[in-house]
Amino acid sequence: MSLLIKNGTVVNEDRIFSADILVMDGIIQDIGSYITEPEGIRVLDATDRLVIPGGIDPHTHLQLPFMGEIAVDDFYTGTRAALSGGTTMIIDFVIPPKDSTPLESYKQWRSWADPKVCCDYALSMAITSWNSNVIKEMELMTQAEYGINSFKFFLAYSGMFMVRDEEFYQGLQHCSKLGALARVHAENGPVIAVKSQELLAKGITGPEGHILSRPEEVCSLKIMKLLRQNKLNMFIQLEAEATNRACILASQANCPLYVVHVMSKGAARAIAYHREKGAIVFGEPIAASLATDGSHYYNRDWLHAARYVMSPPLSRDSSTPNALMDLLAAGELHLTGTDNCTFNCQQKSIGRHDFTKIPNGVNGLEDRMSVVWEKGVHSGKIDPMRFVQITRLKILFSSTAAKIFNIYPKKGRIAVGSDADIVIWNPNSSKIISKDSHHQAVDYNIFEGMEVHGVAETTISKGKVVWENNRLSVKAGSGQFVPLAPFSPYVFATIPQRTKMTAPRAVSREPTPPI
Repeated sequence: MSLLIKNGTVVNEDRIFSADILVMDGIIQDIGSYITEPEGIRVLDATDRLVIPGGIDPHTHLQLPFMGEIAVDDFYTGTRAALSGGTTMIIDFVIPPKDSTPLESYKQWRSWADPKVCCDYALSMAITSWNSNVIKEMELMTQAEYGINSFKFFLAYSGMFMVRDEEFYQGLQHCSKLGALARVHAENGPVIAVKSQELLAKGITGPEGHILSRPEEVCSLKIMKLLRQNKLNMFIQLEAEATNRACILASQANCPLYVVHVMSKGAARAIAYHREKGAIVFGEPIAASLATDGSHYYNRDWLHAARYVMSPPLSRDSSTPNALMDLLAAGELHLTGTDNCTFNCQQKSIGRHDFTKIPNGVNGLEDRMSVVWEKGVHSGKIDPMRFVQITRLKILFSSTAAKIFNIYPKKGRIAVGSDADIVIWNPNSSKIISKDSHHQAVDYNIFEGMEVHGVAETTISKGKVVWENNRLSVKAGSGQFVPLAPFSPYVFATIPQRTKMTAPRAVSREPTPPI
């Protein structure tokens, strides 16, 4: 299909300019002023609109088997909803059960996704156990045939997905060797498990127990003294503690680190602290942490509260969403995702008498770009160029993610030769987010009633118009798997020299005479 987008304002992460865009065979063929219309071509008028790269969501869990349930948004409903909101590529996670291998699980995820996806997708892989076969298959996964260039480690979900610190450290070392980005879910799993049982024993069974099991403060006189001296204000919460620990171990392993779903100011400060020391670490807040807070866990309506249960939990500090957006604007956080993992109200109700059994996860894939625009651009915190930066692998929308995951400029940029994944964005249009009008399969929306200014008016995926006039035109299986190559220059450029300079060296000594 051939298209000519005329009279639009093109927004990349480094430049805003007026231009026409010619698309042929799914690729951007020309960008310039007053491009002559080829005969028979379809013309899209983008007057008073922004033309931006399609969004990239680097963090989704579609069709995920989890906590005895399966996420209700599968690779069809999830990706079609993504397109309606302006996201044209996702990176989903292969999460091997304990009784499966990375290769077996990879094949399972591909068999689920390939027939259903409506947009392009890539895969990241979680490491849920540690043995010689996992080490071998991690290397296999980074080969071109499989196309995985990042691995995720859970420091939470004790007994399910969690790895021990020594396993995490060895995994970081192996990632560095393979040129794969290490991603981490930063929480303190063992402490959460103990706290959860304590709360249940006290009769606290509702969703408030979920956030109470993640204590904000560590009650130590030494730590409290440091807090009063303002020397330890970033490490007083379990998410922050785990983030700090992960950053330390990654630095010791000389491995770049990507912290998924940054939910608290403490975790964000921990990332900033280690970046100031020279660590290569990226922080990813998500749509949920940028737009809502943990007050919902205390709602007297059990089902309302349960809808917001996710891990790490939303912050109980109502100032956190604004603070995280400020850090995105300042470059202290780097891209946005969703951690989209949706379970219907009936599925959430399985934990009605025990909060530890509530399936964890919320929506965000469809609404992310409008939410970030509302909280960032419409509020005056960021400009449209930064929006494009943080949303295309979510820095805000496309470019940073594309660079981190080594698909730039194929994705994440309006440029000749790039994939024609394009969004015509109307900054002057608004809508009210609602479960009654969204396209996801889940039967609630955590952003219910939120007014957002700025919407995807037209979405183009690989040169085809798939969202226009509030209507979707998609086909299951039309998306393609995008292999991701290791050793992204954006991430790994300095690692060889760092490895050389920090290599341990023995001390040269004269022979020791006999005593």
